[in-house]
Amino acid sequence: MKNSRQWMLLALAAAISVASAACAKKKVATAAPPPPTVAPAPSSPQTSAPPRTPAQPARQQAASTPVPRVPNAATKARIEELLARIEDAYFDYDKHDLRPDAITALQADSSELRDILKDYPTYKLTIEGYCDERGSEEYNLALGDERARAARNYLTQVGIPESQLSLISYGKERPVCQDHNEACWQRNRRIHIVAMAQTTR
Repeated sequence: MKNSRQWMLLALAAAISVASAACAKKKVATAAPPPPTVAPAPSSPQTSAPPRTPAQPARQQAASTPVPRVPNAATKARIEELLARIEDAYFDYDKHDLRPDAITALQADSSELRDILKDYPTYKLTIEGYCDERGSEEYNLALGDERARAARNYLTQVGIPESQLSLISYGKERPVCQDHNEACWQRNRRIHIVAMAQTTR
């Protein structure tokens, strides 16, 4: 009887130890899976980093692109077209005040010309002043200068900077008409606007 009780106690002890060993294995097995879930996290900063690098050179390139100081060929052609369409402004005998028809002539396309010139501050126009054949050379040079100034004053009121408008008087030189009558003299009492020769400086 004593032997059978001892065998039962041994069998019970063996069963308990087997059961506890099995539980320990289950805990080890269940504790193992968490590490794989943490592994993908480091890869996310690498995927967001590349878009930053191309953006920086683009900004540097935009900042280093110089603004053109001289109009390109197409813009120069447009300026010449506008100047051709701005008719010569004419004056009364011995006068330098702008007549209404002279103001109308200067008004034509001067606003568009102003909008172009503001982007090219080194680009200049020359206003030429002319007179008819009557009077002395000195007097007509002074009168031609006054006529050119009157045109410049009007164009600066439109918004063209004075620094982009230079003056020259030809007096009675370079007439467009050489007849000796009022119709011809009227054509010679005028101002004319041209673009100055430009340097690439």
